[in-house]
Amino acid sequence: MEICPWCNEGTLSDTLDTVYWELPDGTKAIEITDTPTKLCGSCKAKFQSDETVKEIEDQLFLINTGKLGKSTSFEELMKIERLLKRNYFDFS
Repeated sequence: MEICPWCNEGTLSDTLDTVYWELPDGTKAIEITDTPTKLCGSCKAKFQSDETVKEIEDQLFLINTGKLGKSTSFEELMKIERLLKRNYFDFS
């Protein structure tokens, strides 16, 4: 059982939500639907886990973002073919 990092009271549940993400080159933002999201049962805060954020950022860095429309689902985004196998600039 995960406790909410915002209110330190509520428990978190997994849900899907729409998020808006700026592309790495800063040219535009896209809508990503059905994104894995954490929801606090107490304060109702919604946020993405660090793992989900990294997945999105890595994928946007490694694909041809010029082919993206204004909106895509998380699942479809993750299916787009990568130009590189992994993010070679991530030293974490």
